Amino acid sequence: MNAAANGATGTTERFSVARFSVGLTGGIGSGKTRVANAFAERGATIIDTDLIAHQLTAAGGNAIAAITAAFGPDCIAADGSMNRAKMRERVFADPAQKKRLEFILHPMIRAEAGRQADAAQGNYTIFVVPLLAETGHWNFSRILVVDCEVAQQIERVMQRDRLPVDLIEAIIRQQASREQRLAIATDVLKNQGEFATLIPEIDRLHKIYSDLSSRNQTECL
Repeated sequence: MNAAANGATGTTERFSVARFSVGLTGGIGSGKTRVANAFAERGATIIDTDLIAHQLTAAGGNAIAAITAAFGPDCIAADGSMNRAKMRERVFADPAQKKRLEFILHPMIRAEAGRQADAAQGNYTIFVVPLLAETGHWNFSRILVVDCEVAQQIERVMQRDRLPVDLIEAIIRQQASREQRLAIATDVLKNQGEFATLIPEIDRLHKIYSDLSSRNQTECL
């Protein structure tokens, strides 16, 4: 690890790893998880920051005490996990509350991502970071954006999560725009139709990433 998160103060340096790494991002419903799983099948190590966030906010998670202190016990569900519905209402109604939650979670997420990166055994590491374009605290060898039309995002999230359209649209508005994500991309996967059509491009990128990773490891010797 070249940089670490300071969970005590909420301040961070830019997150970076010594070995070859890819930051994978995309809007809600773009298909990030399926893409990440496809790369995992080909030998990549996947570090999913959303999964880390869920673990931190589950019952007994490391972020629960800080969330309770910052937002009160009504934001904790009966099982001891963060009440996601209640927190979602708060952060979308008040940007300051959103920043407050990020101040708690983001340093913890980066610290755990760093620990997982240090233990990675795959050909290369892909970090799934939904808010990569928004945060700016990550430093990867390449950035892969999974892109699709906004209408497709809405349709997929409705089918997957059964959320109302107005809430999905609010989530999309708070995320970076397609243009902002594409502006930081090294590589782009257009997930516009059947997922099977992406496989040749995933295979091509996997070869590129494997070759670059091997070259990086050789240069570090």
